[in-house]
Amino acid sequence: MDITSLIGILAGLAALIGGFFWEGGGVSGILQWNAALIVFGGTAAAVLISFPARTLRSAWTGLKIAFGRSGANLEEQAEELAEMAAFSRRNGVLALEPRVEQHPDPFTREGLQLIVDGTDPGQVRQILELEMDAAELKHEGYAKVFEAAGGYAPTMGIIGTVLGLIRVLGSLTDPSQLGPSIAVAFTATLYGVASANLLFLPIASKIKSRGQQRLQDMEMLLVGILAVQNGDHPGLVRKKLASFLPGEAAETGSAGARP
Repeated sequence: MDITSLIGILAGLAALIGGFFWEGGGVSGILQWNAALIVFGGTAAAVLISFPARTLRSAWTGLKIAFGRSGANLEEQAEELAEMAAFSRRNGVLALEPRVEQHPDPFTREGLQLIVDGTDPGQVRQILELEMDAAELKHEGYAKVFEAAGGYAPTMGIIGTVLGLIRVLGSLTDPSQLGPSIAVAFTATLYGVASANLLFLPIASKIKSRGQQRLQDMEMLLVGILAVQNGDHPGLVRKKLASFLPGEAAETGSAGARP
């Protein structure tokens, strides 16, 4: 799990709840199940209406992207491609086939399989660029579900508050309860705004960020795969890929873990 996502959510909740208690609030003042039902139930219903079932099922994949760890290690991948370039120069491209079948990265596996099959370099580039476009669209689709939830939640909070005020103003038999009842009604607005800005919209931003990161990785892999197909010298392959490496690795070309 990506610990930063979890820490961010917990820290945000701690700040809000801690600040509320610091001002003298109590648990009963912030924990309102009817408000939670209106906000989260209404938001879920609006999202269900907005997207087809296939897109909604993909939201689970979006959550995995947002909270999972990035498994890519650019330095290792770059060095692997340089080693493959050296190996293919000595033994021919067809000798890569056993390594291709066992490669864990699907994009790299597909690209290497194309060059092993003797596909024209222009077609290899075209096919892999289509794969990159498809990956970008998928990440955007994952993010849109949570962006939509982030847009609906504050509105549902306002609706919950209005419903609460209607109930309060419709029964003014005990004016002493007017203040606490209004405070309870506004809890729905709190739930809507807080969930949008601490949960739904940050998750959407994280998915987009991970998508851009993946596209950059794929761009490096594309350059490396084409260099292997072209029969470039391993040193030249390393130089081509060095600009994609983060931090000091981009200057030294040394392998290491991505931060």
